[in-house]
Amino acid sequence: MRRLKELLHQSRKTTVFTGAGVSTLSGIRDFRGANGVYNQPWKGYQVEDILSIDCFISHPELFYEWAQDFIYRADDFQPSAVHLTLAGWEQQGLIDSIYTQNIDNLHQRAGSRKVYEVHGGASIHHCLKCGASSTYDEIYPVVMSGAVPRCTCGGVIKPDIVFYGENLDEDLLRRAYCDFGSSELVIVLGSSLTVYPAAELPMSAARSGVKTVICNAQPTQIDDFAVLKYDDLAGLFSQDD
Repeated sequence: MRRLKELLHQSRKTTVFTGAGVSTLSGIRDFRGANGVYNQPWKGYQVEDILSIDCFISHPELFYEWAQDFIYRADDFQPSAVHLTLAGWEQQGLIDSIYTQNIDNLHQRAGSRKVYEVHGGASIHHCLKCGASSTYDEIYPVVMSGAVPRCTCGGVIKPDIVFYGENLDEDLLRRAYCDFGSSELVIVLGSSLTVYPAAELPMSAARSGVKTVICNAQPTQIDDFAVLKYDDLAGLFSQDD
């Protein structure tokens, strides 16, 4: 951590990229790990299929039944040491922004303000028919009752999560490429960098010469570009003072 903090203090612009690994420390299962969500079918369905936009449109009840335990239990989990440390670094002016693949809102709950959810999130929902918006708190009791949330117009309400078959927000991607490319330091935490196009953000920065630090249990495609490489998030962030 001492070496990482030295780089942080030297950098005039630092961008952080986080994946599921930072939230497994909070007790949330990841997607592709040994005990990952994708490795265990749910009621005979592959979770990746449940999370496709085509499946949601045809069978929204399937998604919402699955999501009761995975997405609509946010209050059951607390920010990890990583979330809390990053929030503290932001307050100290050591990092400029966080781009996360996660949809659990834990960065925001830890106190981080400049958080960009590359794959969206469930804090806001929209009606697929008329576009009306609803908050997580409005949708939560409906989902937990076993019903599919529907708008007053009759349309199905969908969380603002990017499902398979949907495109990422183009404006957010443009901003992200600009931030990563103009950074002096990029820190990758808890991501194996296997999901595109999000993974391309830190990868393009590292390959263009931006100093990159990686902390992830599994190898990534840009380990050779990293100026620092760690494999133990919990151990690294337990050292921060």
